Amino acid sequence: MAEVATDQLQVWVDQDLCTGDGLCVQYAPEVFEFDIDGLAYVKGPDGELLQAPGSRVDVPEHLRLEVIDSAKECPGECIHVVRGSDGVAVAGPDAQD
Repeated sequence: MAEVATDQLQVWVDQDLCTGDGLCVQYAPEVFEFDIDGLAYVKGPDGELLQAPGSRVDVPEHLRLEVIDSAKECPGECIHVVRGSDGVAVAGPDAQD
């Protein structure tokens, strides 16, 4: 787990699996937001919703735990957190526990 502390993390949401539960928006409103379709999307550094499927954003360092927790707690298992350096999943449905 040590490498996670120094690697840049990226996050994306699979809207096909999103249940609209909103845990992610509660955990990290700087990163996640609902669109009018009731699904969660990631936001770019400028606050703009990225609606293209598979859009990734860098996880701000001060929100790493919140984003990882949102991926772990998400009922739809639709939040993917990966290492930016090699794309290895660190949280979400593809992560190796």
